[in-house]
Amino acid sequence: MEYKKSEAKDFSRENMRGIWAAALNPFTESLEIDEIGFRKNIRHWLDNLEIDGLFIAGKQGECFSMTIEERKKCMEIAVDETSKGAKKAGTILSCSDQNMATTLELAKFAQDIGADYIVVHAPILHFTKKQDKTLMQFYSHISEQVDIGIAMWSHPDSGYLMSPQICNEIAKLPNIVAIKYSVPREMYKELTQLAGDNLIVSTASEDEWLDNIEELNWRLYLCSSPPYLYQTSNDKRMREYTDLAFSGNFKQAREVRDSLNPVREAINKTKPAEKPPAHGKYWQELLGQVGGKVRRPMLDLTEDEKNNTRIAFESCGLKL
Repeated sequence: MEYKKSEAKDFSRENMRGIWAAALNPFTESLEIDEIGFRKNIRHWLDNLEIDGLFIAGKQGECFSMTIEERKKCMEIAVDETSKGAKKAGTILSCSDQNMATTLELAKFAQDIGADYIVVHAPILHFTKKQDKTLMQFYSHISEQVDIGIAMWSHPDSGYLMSPQICNEIAKLPNIVAIKYSVPREMYKELTQLAGDNLIVSTASEDEWLDNIEELNWRLYLCSSPPYLYQTSNDKRMREYTDLAFSGNFKQAREVRDSLNPVREAINKTKPAEKPPAHGKYWQELLGQVGGKVRRPMLDLTEDEKNNTRIAFESCGLKL
């Protein structure tokens, strides 16, 4: 690690910035981790698309279908590849698990291999009326066990949403540095105002990214697949509108952002409700990236679904 536990918040404020993408994980035809393909994708994302950081082994990466050793392998690959090249990219490694021993094993591993941060999803709970004491104890225990900067993650699939107030309280722990807050805008706006410089607040919605730069002074997109699904080596409009917004040129930034609407529409209208990972991987293949198979319980696309996606892709205006 490049910082001490007491320096985690300062380090994250200085370095946890820009466009961070959540990696889909490629699997071979025999459903093994495609290490060569994964490395190829990462190099493209960093070298050609200028993505600033990677979220590894999360739900989009199908972590729920991987063994602990496979998750560690993906983490090692990411830390290795992001340390190469002219500009080092950031890493945030998902250590989310219902089993605390597994979470801590992954967290300590991430710390030992030199990751920048970890992210831990709020636990799935069978009671949904009150969670605050449980959540404080949950994140406090993890914070006590490791020095690495920790991002919280609240999403409806926990069965509840963490309130802005409890997030703000947890953010007082020394190495809680950020949150991926997959909640309505009113909630993440409130938390942004409550926490101030004590917590980096972000959400995965690319649709709201530019508005959040302008209205909330956000500097971190954390994170989903648009950074590598909406862009090519010759067409980096998400990078372009982000940089325009960071420089204060919001009028031009909105024009560039809105020019991506045909791409968004092509993806949204062809993505089957139960098949986001398979659809994302097939779109990657159309872009020349490595997509690969999905593991159960995820479902593959049918040939008709692939055909519809390919037709939409060819007419969406992305420059290859």
